[in-house]
Amino acid sequence: MNEVVPRSRGSSPLELARDLTVSHAAAIVIGTIIGSGIFLVPAEMMQAVGSAEMVYLAWIVGGLLSFFGALSYAELAAMKPQAGGEYVYMRDGYGPLGGFLYAWTYFLVAKPGSMATIATGLVRILGTFAPLAFLPRPILLRPVFLTWGQVFAIAAVVLISFINYIGVRRAGAFQLFFTLLKIAIILAIVGVGFAYAGGNAGNFASHYLGARGGFAGFMLALIAALWAYDGWNLVTTVAAEIRNPQRSLPVALIAGVATVAALYMLVNAAVQYVMPAAAVAASPRPASEAMARALGMAGAAIVSAGMALSMLVTLNGSTMTGARVPFAVARDGYFFRALAQVHPRFRTPSTALIVQGALAVALLLFAGSFQQLFSLTLFAEWLFYMLVTGTVFIFRRREPSAERPYRVWGYPLVPALFIAASAVLLYYSFVENVRNSLVGTVVILAGIPVFYLFRRTNTGAAAR
Repeated sequence: MNEVVPRSRGSSPLELARDLTVSHAAAIVIGTIIGSGIFLVPAEMMQAVGSAEMVYLAWIVGGLLSFFGALSYAELAAMKPQAGGEYVYMRDGYGPLGGFLYAWTYFLVAKPGSMATIATGLVRILGTFAPLAFLPRPILLRPVFLTWGQVFAIAAVVLISFINYIGVRRAGAFQLFFTLLKIAIILAIVGVGFAYAGGNAGNFASHYLGARGGFAGFMLALIAALWAYDGWNLVTTVAAEIRNPQRSLPVALIAGVATVAALYMLVNAAVQYVMPAAAVAASPRPASEAMARALGMAGAAIVSAGMALSMLVTLNGSTMTGARVPFAVARDGYFFRALAQVHPRFRTPSTALIVQGALAVALLLFAGSFQQLFSLTLFAEWLFYMLVTGTVFIFRRREPSAERPYRVWGYPLVPALFIAASAVLLYYSFVENVRNSLVGTVVILAGIPVFYLFRRTNTGAAAR
């Protein structure tokens, strides 16, 4: 049985505003998943497997695994439509300590690192435009090294955090509008690729002879594909702000992942139609090069603009969903109480948004070291995916009569396959980077004494 920590008498009675529609929720799924990955990973995947057929197999398997995960999460989200998403499932499935360790890793490392990475990537893309070529130049050398690019990245984090601070409806509208624009740009890129007179369907049968190949190569391509699909789970954290979440969340998860998979396949096909396998493998930016071949420098600029827009939308979705986890754990009494505050006018988790943004800004100020810190969470991320999906089985056994507006299709096979795939990916990610995986595990375990400190402090306060 889970512990219940009484809230203090001074706890705010305000709740988050339920202003998001199913369209907003689907835009969070699609807009948060599609970042820069689809424009970049075709090269990495081709280097790993060496043929269009195997690249597509990796995309298909990655899409199916993500879809199986989305189906499993859809049951959990419809059953427990509360702020915090995965934190709630971990808390109710494994107890408060399990939920806290997830929130601890997510809030202190994974989410600020993700926001900082997205903002930095946005600035690097903007720096490819001639008027913004000054972005890599330094402003300060001492006492801290600071570039114009870091200033722009910090400004992006602050701006997006402010939009989310003044209302989830505004953040949702931003997400929906720019996600639709992002999809339009992607479809335009696909159309230009297939309209290219120099394209050749024979490219689909070409090979890159320097590929790693074999099962290990396929796993590297699959990991790259799954990285591009990553982010489908985040919409569950804003469940308390979605209208009719029991229906809207399953629809958003399933339709969102399916839409992303279709767009990814189309972009990859357009790139492959324009370029043979060896050229795809050799290009650091395959989509940009494909458009440059089709339209000249204007084509490359279109892709760069699409990448920048994609990352801005991803930053908004990441910011919106990230703040709900510390908010939820603080409301349960296991974190700083200020993080549980709801703004009296805007009805947003205002303090959590400010602290989250401040952590991301801190990482941006030390951009030389945060990339490695962020990589530490990759192992932890798939560990929590596996554990969260496992709660489907726990709740089915423990609460057989509970209301389930949506039941995962293909149970128990679908969640079992996702868990098995997560275990395999955990193994390969661990073997590929033992040091970071071990350090990531230490980061998670470091939350144990912190959990017991908060539990003792808040239990004592409640008793008084």
